[in-house]
Amino acid sequence: MNQPIPDFDLPATGGTPFQLSALRGKKVVLYFYPKDSTPGCTTEAQQFRDLYPQFQAAGCAVYGISRDSMKSHENFKAKQELPFELLSDGEEKACGLFGVIKMKNMYGKQVRGIERSTFVFDAAGELRREWRGVKVPGHAQEVLEFVKAL
Repeated sequence: MNQPIPDFDLPATGGTPFQLSALRGKKVVLYFYPKDSTPGCTTEAQQFRDLYPQFQAAGCAVYGISRDSMKSHENFKAKQELPFELLSDGEEKACGLFGVIKMKNMYGKQVRGIERSTFVFDAAGELRREWRGVKVPGHAQEVLEFVKAL
């Protein structure tokens, strides 16, 4: 653990490009999720949304990442009233760096998709914790507890 991740940039909602290195000095949560507006992803986004003031109080930025388009992200963000930005990774740039693309079974077919995963960086930009194959219930709260303890 505690290895630095190569810097990367992605388009973000709100029109501001995201760059990981620009967030030095802040703790950062990056959560990867399969698809905008699907039940599990909506619940996860709502949990991060509801806990967001506590993440902010802990000096932590939160970003959601999926392969959805910017248009899809802007709609999802508006509909769920998300106070944090969503990053569009259609080219799987960040997905590749974090190794979150997996073969999954959907309706009996093998499909490539994002394995729900969360990564926490400290203020120095070091990766401090990762969760893979995340189950949504209680996850955002668990991440918050870890961030507060950093």
